[in-house]
Amino acid sequence: RGAQGGGGWGEEPGARCPGDGECAAPGSPRGAAVPARTRLRAFLWCREFLAGSWKLIGPEEFGVSPVSGGLSNLLYKCSLPDHVLSVGDEPRQVLLRVYGAILQGVDSLVLESVMFAILAERALGPRLYGVFPQGRLEQYIPSRRLRTEDLQDPDISREIAMKMSRFHGMVMPFNKEPKWLFGTMERYLKQIAELTFPQEAQWKKFNQLKAYNLQQEMGSLRELLESTPSPVVFCHNDVQEGNILLLAGRESHPTDKLMLIDFEYSSYNYRGFDIGNHFCEWVYDYTHDTWPYYQASMENYPTRQQQLHFIRHYLWEDSGRRGDTTHEEQARIEEEMLTEISRFALASHFFWGLWSILQAKISAIEFGYLVRSLFWLYPHAWGGCVGRLGFHT
Repeated sequence: RGAQGGGGWGEEPGARCPGDGECAAPGSPRGAAVPARTRLRAFLWCREFLAGSWKLIGPEEFGVSPVSGGLSNLLYKCSLPDHVLSVGDEPRQVLLRVYGAILQGVDSLVLESVMFAILAERALGPRLYGVFPQGRLEQYIPSRRLRTEDLQDPDISREIAMKMSRFHGMVMPFNKEPKWLFGTMERYLKQIAELTFPQEAQWKKFNQLKAYNLQQEMGSLRELLESTPSPVVFCHNDVQEGNILLLAGRESHPTDKLMLIDFEYSSYNYRGFDIGNHFCEWVYDYTHDTWPYYQASMENYPTRQQQLHFIRHYLWEDSGRRGDTTHEEQARIEEEMLTEISRFALASHFFWGLWSILQAKISAIEFGYLVRSLFWLYPHAWGGCVGRLGFHT
């Protein structure tokens, strides 16, 4: 779950892992330095894929610095030195994305690259400059990624709703059966069943999570969602603040100041999951300076009025596809969507909970994945989300 944005990784002076084994080893991606091997690989990729003036510089002139925000990938800004003139229309700076321990598989990475190129052609995402097995080169867009508190801003929430609605209206050349959600979770569960953790603290925490009987819980979740109508649309599946750019120079514009990025989880899926997952992201701040590098504030889950604000702008953007509705029909649709979204928010907790357990084992990125696992919230969420209004009434 990555992001593009300004700045670099940094650790609060004096910050320390609490000793349960979940902090990364020295030299982890949160350190500001770029490893020599990564610097050389970045230089060669830019030289080979961008050509032009990139072929005229040596490794010592090549600029590369970490970009903050990646939970699945490692991100770097690569740039030409100021004294080197452009030869043609090659970009002077690009974003290098080096794939991390992504759990989707090689086939999904290929599909994501195709998707990324299509969205770029439709001006719905950054340009694509190069693709290779270890990652890709993307357009670097002067911007900052949103902060968790930005999601509560009514203007920003309105534009996210409208952009999500447009995204859902796209026709993409991918399998249109909604297999992604439960298919991915079933694969995650099989992988989790084979996990071992060498450190006692991690193993104890892992066994606490397994005590939830995850297979049985997923069966109950499937039964609930099968009884919850939700249209199948092309979903982003990870509309969190780190995957939304606030474009430089457009901060005060009423519209078109945001851009969705990072489509590695995008697929045909249920509408309720995409919106419910976004509402869950109002709770989590992934920029916390000390271990485990995130903070959860349940009181920030959107209220009924905040949810309706989002839903109404989503539906307004969708009105061209749906046609006109009466006031009574609109009110009925809104109430149905509140129920749909609150129930599919459960799937968000479950999906990213499984994801976090696996990341705790395989990721090199320093982050408290086992602590971040959402299963400690799941019983509370189940009690609230089976009803109509989510966590808040």
